[in-house]
Amino acid sequence: MPDTTDAATPFPPAPDDKAALEEGEELTPRFDANGLVTVVVTDASDGAVLMLAHMNAEALSLTLSTGIAHYYSRSRAALWKKGESSGNLQTVHEIRTDCDQDAIWLKVSVAGHGATCHTGRKSCFYRRVETGTGKARLAADQGDTPRFDPNKVY
Repeated sequence: MPDTTDAATPFPPAPDDKAALEEGEELTPRFDANGLVTVVVTDASDGAVLMLAHMNAEALSLTLSTGIAHYYSRSRAALWKKGESSGNLQTVHEIRTDCDQDAIWLKVSVAGHGATCHTGRKSCFYRRVETGTGKARLAADQGDTPRFDPNKVY
């Protein structure tokens, strides 16, 4: 297969051969129609799910080359170095991809306050969905209280 990588798309296209995609050694992320791949981020030390985000090819390339997590913000339509303004940079310890390379899993440690969420909490997943009353409601996880005041950081 010829190398079709360039500066805008530093990854080769996904192979047509399913076995090569699922069992091969080449990283060929399958970006969606918007040029994004979904990223699950967990704490490298305790496995807690910290956040769900997206990467474009540039964000993934920067993450691979620097060891610091970069994402693509859909709401801002911009590249985003996680923790750049808060000091809560995410150092990547391991990167995995799923079987068909359309999702990425990062295992990270978080600097600064150790918080990933812009609300100041360790995890963006700090609320449970409860359905016992017949209506779905959100209940805060008392174990994940804010580690910093977002109004003072942002």
